[in-house]
Amino acid sequence: MSPNTDLDQDHDDVMYPQVLPFLLVHIGCLAAIWSGVTWQAVAICIGLYALRMFAIGAGYHRYFSHRAYATSRVFQFILAFLAQSSAQKSVLWWAAKHRHHHLYSDTGQDVHSPRHKGFLYSHVGWIFYRQHDATDLVKVSDFTSYPELMWLHRLELLPAVVTAGLCFLIAGWSGLVVGFLWSTVVLYHATFCINSLAHVHGRKRYVTGDDSRNNWLLALVTMGEGWHNNHHAYQSSVRQGFYWWEIDVTYGVLLALSWVGIVRDLKMPPEQVVRNEHRLGARVLKRTAEQLAGRFNPETIAQAIRSSVHDTGLSVREALHQLQQSADLHLASMPTREQLLTEAQRMFAKTMSLDDIVDRAHELLVESVSVLLAVPTREVSAIPISSPGYPRIDR
Repeated sequence: MSPNTDLDQDHDDVMYPQVLPFLLVHIGCLAAIWSGVTWQAVAICIGLYALRMFAIGAGYHRYFSHRAYATSRVFQFILAFLAQSSAQKSVLWWAAKHRHHHLYSDTGQDVHSPRHKGFLYSHVGWIFYRQHDATDLVKVSDFTSYPELMWLHRLELLPAVVTAGLCFLIAGWSGLVVGFLWSTVVLYHATFCINSLAHVHGRKRYVTGDDSRNNWLLALVTMGEGWHNNHHAYQSSVRQGFYWWEIDVTYGVLLALSWVGIVRDLKMPPEQVVRNEHRLGARVLKRTAEQLAGRFNPETIAQAIRSSVHDTGLSVREALHQLQQSADLHLASMPTREQLLTEAQRMFAKTMSLDDIVDRAHELLVESVSVLLAVPTREVSAIPISSPGYPRIDR
């Protein structure tokens, strides 16, 4: 296989016809030099940004992706229409991709992880790839029974075109360029920053098994979506700013709408979660243990054990047996539980499940090193990395 094959496949995967409209929307913002910037257009820009950012957070995200509250069929359609007026594809596509993201957050199967694909890809590049263009309707089967939502799904750009037309009718070319295009571009990148920047910069209050972070600046810009680590700690919460000082405008508006009966059944985070006194779920525990074990290289450990068997008086078979049977290992090259605990305290936020993470990481390391020690030295390099029972962990 040519070394450039993978690059060529990635190159062929890019949907160039879809890149062009995205670029034209950005370039079109420069037309303000010709159209002028009127106060009316600026007011439309600010108003459209606020209205559509609310629709993105309350609609695309908290309702269609996470069902964090309930509402009527009429308001459901209004939310969907307003959200799609931001030109970020249909609510069904958006929700399906977001549910997939939470299922595999910051793993190799995540559609937009900065850890695996880089910042630029996670921010915007991923949306131009054919593999991400299709909508997995199975993931959003709770909404596919609504004909009006399927209609919007098929005509995903219609709300944006209608909104752009209204801007032109109200304020002319300046309304279209400044009011619609400017607010749309800012909406793009504010939303995209949650996928990219909120997984790179900020504070981690909770252990979530991924890189999600709380970023107060993004929270202000996105009306509450920047409390991303909170959100990953309890995904179905309608409130993402868990404390009173964590400003979450979207939640405030939804709360007000609940007072007049437009929305209902707002789901709140349990007090145990807010106080960080909850036990981690099996999936998060597994991911964090893998991250901790990944700080140590089992190949290096196995090689050190092989090299030192004469000094310890153990044969490789005895060393293997000791690894598999003893929780209190006395092999100098194998990290002790105390060393794993120290590393875990450095890596992760406070959690009641820290001991569980350490124990599971210890088991993973023992399993990996045991597999390597059980194989003759000359055959180790021939084992496929993906081979069952050989979870290769690089430092």
